[in-house]
Amino acid sequence: MAKHGKKYQESAKLINSEATYEPSEAVELVKAATAKFDETVEAAVRLGVDPRKQDQAVRGVVVLPHGTGKTQRVLVFAKGEKAKEAEAAGADFVGDADMINKIQQGWFEFDVCVATPDMMSEVGKLGRLLGGKGLMPNPKAGTVTFDVTKAVQEIKAGKIEYRLDKAGQIHAPIGKVSFNAEQLNENLKALMDALNRAKPAAAKGVYLKNIAISSTMGPSARVNAAAFR
Repeated sequence: MAKHGKKYQESAKLINSEATYEPSEAVELVKAATAKFDETVEAAVRLGVDPRKQDQAVRGVVVLPHGTGKTQRVLVFAKGEKAKEAEAAGADFVGDADMINKIQQGWFEFDVCVATPDMMSEVGKLGRLLGGKGLMPNPKAGTVTFDVTKAVQEIKAGKIEYRLDKAGQIHAPIGKVSFNAEQLNENLKALMDALNRAKPAAAKGVYLKNIAISSTMGPSARVNAAAFR
């Protein structure tokens, strides 16, 4: 078994691994993180779906009301007026063939990619490079669009993408331990509301099975899933 440091062990004493907490209680316990940096708080949600079946796939985006606590560096692939629009909206990097070539040379100093639909035939050449890092623009995530102003502003405001993994779980950041409890609670509720809206019609039985939240270096606290059903 992996050994944990003293700070982790001290935090773990506060959390009963067998207990299930109300959302506000779980948030307070996770906020007791003791790392020297501002840890990210993440939610892990097990859904009652079969990840092997396409009609039970769960994927989408949600704008967290208080953001993630991280400034996202946005790259927009666009030309002409749309490029100017992206720059005005606050995109960190804007370009077309020049940016494609830069990425082919190994540059990845960005967190999110947005592309106008007319650029996708060219951006598609980066499929292997961007796809492997989860950076490929996608219509379902709202990152392939002519409304680049909305896309950039939402990302900067705290939009995150969630996607079901092979184990049937969703992992998503909901803020930082420096956030106050109300901010983390509201971000968690926004994520849960989005997951409920994304429930596949083919899903049967209990949909929100288990929820846990944890900080980067700390133990997790199980959350009462019934609070969000």
